[in-house]
Amino acid sequence: MKDDIEIIDVNMDEHEEKRSQAKEILSQVSAQTDRQPERKSRKATKQTSGQPKKSNKALRIVGRICLCIVTFVAITFAGAYMTLNTICHGPSKAARDLFVSTILETGQMKFLASWYFTEDEILAITDRNGMVHNEENVDPGLIEIPTQGEETVDTEFDINGIELVEISGRSFFAKMLIINDPSRVKLSTIYPWSDFNKNKYGETLEQLVQRGDYLAGINGGEYYSDGNWGGVPKGLVVCDGVIQYNSPQAGDVMVGFTEDNILMISDIGNMSTAQVEQMVADNRIRDAVSFKDIDDGDNNHFTKLIINGTATQLSGNGSGANPRTAIGQRADGTVLMLVTDGRGAAGHLGATAQDLISIMQEYGAVNAANLDGGSSSAMYYNGVYEMTSVTLYYSTSSWRLPTAFVVEKREE
Repeated sequence: MKDDIEIIDVNMDEHEEKRSQAKEILSQVSAQTDRQPERKSRKATKQTSGQPKKSNKALRIVGRICLCIVTFVAITFAGAYMTLNTICHGPSKAARDLFVSTILETGQMKFLASWYFTEDEILAITDRNGMVHNEENVDPGLIEIPTQGEETVDTEFDINGIELVEISGRSFFAKMLIINDPSRVKLSTIYPWSDFNKNKYGETLEQLVQRGDYLAGINGGEYYSDGNWGGVPKGLVVCDGVIQYNSPQAGDVMVGFTEDNILMISDIGNMSTAQVEQMVADNRIRDAVSFKDIDDGDNNHFTKLIINGTATQLSGNGSGANPRTAIGQRADGTVLMLVTDGRGAAGHLGATAQDLISIMQEYGAVNAANLDGGSSSAMYYNGVYEMTSVTLYYSTSSWRLPTAFVVEKREE
């Protein structure tokens, strides 16, 4: 009996030991199970805490880039301002006058003059660097155009009756088209015009030349150029004898051809629309545009270069240096179309009024006029841009224009 009790006790002890071991194993498993959510939570916390760090790092990088850009722009602006300030208030009076005269001829940058000079100072500069307004009117009798069949053969002209020449000046490079038959010089337009909500845009010089299957062309008269729009002209436009635009403004000068193929250059700025209509009819104008002849402290524009063989009188520089477009006519009717570069193109500032007069005189012009210039200046000939605007993103094209003087192809 005693032995049996001892055996039972031993078994019970073993059973209790096993139960104790089982409890310990269960508690260990439970502890491990409890730790797993904690580990997951820590891992998730780590992942979550890493996102703001990455986000903050990206923001810091963007901030540094923006700071660099702002700093670069500020330094560039400050450098440009100081450079212009040196020009405007430095020892060179000629440089100062050239800067003001040049900037007043631009469409968008003329405000720069007021940064450095008062209104009275600007007026004083334009007074001593301008052109005496030429009151003369073209005398058609000075132009004798050969009748068909009387034209002499000139080896300078190609098969199309055109000669293209290159001209180099001290501050510009230019090309001139010499057209021996003035009857082939026409006007190409985008008419009907856009409204002022810009429902229509102007066309490049290439498009204006190609729309009539013409051979060559240069940009024409003044126009609304806001944002390279070019959908509406200014002043006067006559195309093939029809007045397409008639809104003369102060200083406007008509430049165009009569039905007798004579280049006419006439003041219209003081005329009413009815008077302009009468003038067009009386002079039998077939193709014409207009440009301004005015220097009032806010603008510095000129049109008349040579009238009846006499050059317009200049004072000082006469004008600033800019890209230019001009048109002239010899005594035998030959038409001269000139375009120059400027505003930094190939390191050139551009041509002045005196430069244009000198070139036109050298090539025999009896009458000559300046047309719209600056970024509008362009020449297109035989499928190629010979001269383009200087704006970088239009270096292989032109601004959008409403008008262009073009040259018809010679019939085979």
